[in-house]
Amino acid sequence: MTILITGGAGFIGSHAVRLFVQRYPQYRIINLDALTYAGNLANLRDVEQAPNYTFVRGDIRDAALLDRLFEEYRFDAVIHLAAESHVDRSIDNPLAFVETNVLGTVNLLNAARKHWAGRFEGRRFYHISTDEVYGSLGSEGYFTEETPYDPRSPYSASKAASDHFVRAYFHTYGLPVVLSNCSNNYGPYQFPEKLIPLMINNIREGRPLPVYGDGRNVRDWLWVIDHAEAMDAILHRGRVGETYNIGGHNEWANIDLVYLLCDLADELLGRPAGTARQLITFVKDRPGHDRRYAIDASKIRRELGWQPSIAFEEGLRKTIQWYLDNTEWLQQVVSGEYRAYYEKHYEQH
Repeated sequence: MTILITGGAGFIGSHAVRLFVQRYPQYRIINLDALTYAGNLANLRDVEQAPNYTFVRGDIRDAALLDRLFEEYRFDAVIHLAAESHVDRSIDNPLAFVETNVLGTVNLLNAARKHWAGRFEGRRFYHISTDEVYGSLGSEGYFTEETPYDPRSPYSASKAASDHFVRAYFHTYGLPVVLSNCSNNYGPYQFPEKLIPLMINNIREGRPLPVYGDGRNVRDWLWVIDHAEAMDAILHRGRVGETYNIGGHNEWANIDLVYLLCDLADELLGRPAGTARQLITFVKDRPGHDRRYAIDASKIRRELGWQPSIAFEEGLRKTIQWYLDNTEWLQQVVSGEYRAYYEKHYEQH
């Protein structure tokens, strides 16, 4: 197979690229990434020389480029991860999220439809989405594949729109699609504006640990390598036209996660217990902040045999250790632009 992976230099994308390049040496993996702020080729240093791997710098908003790539490489499958993905940035600039997440996805769908016309057998367009499209849960219940969409931020609205277009191309044109909606990911190579790497970096530097609102917003956390394993299962064995929810069965209120992270970081840094907790600072809540997400992942477990492989505390410990061991990577991505952005969004009360 020849597979196009979009957004493969990003956090989740780089783990997917690594898995497919290393597990399937007989496949040809083409990584298309625009290398915006969250894309980083340093994420893929260990596979960049692999004979079955090719990187192409380009933007999914460029329909002519996508047409040329499909013509040149004759892709058998697309794994579509490229997206603007940070909620706070979507509040600042919604249009950028429409252009990449909606128009970019439709460009990809059009290219696949054109170049696979009449030859859908053995092809697969796999669209990666988020649990945020479902909106916010109360204290009970879980998101299932049948949960009605109720996006609350410009980011989740743009992802919901792209999901609808993918399904529309299945129903209207017969394009062989599969979709997945995943909970929060954590692990190595995550851009440090996200909660876990942000906290690790700030603990390391002795900076405040900003927690939105009362800290009781709940998220379901999944080890990113387990997400890549789920993608492998869905690409190869998922049923065409179906959606699979991917979750960690692992709900944590933000403040409880931060407490655990502080305690593990103190231990790994050799600091007195309680040192990092003193850095916790509650900051003004962000607009439209969903209260709780939780995924029912029983369908993917039942149909494809996938389930999370690692306990959260073990995964979190490995994640903290990775960031402590890779400070050079961290310093390269924490630029002046990022620090200015950080100050703007995490101002204290």
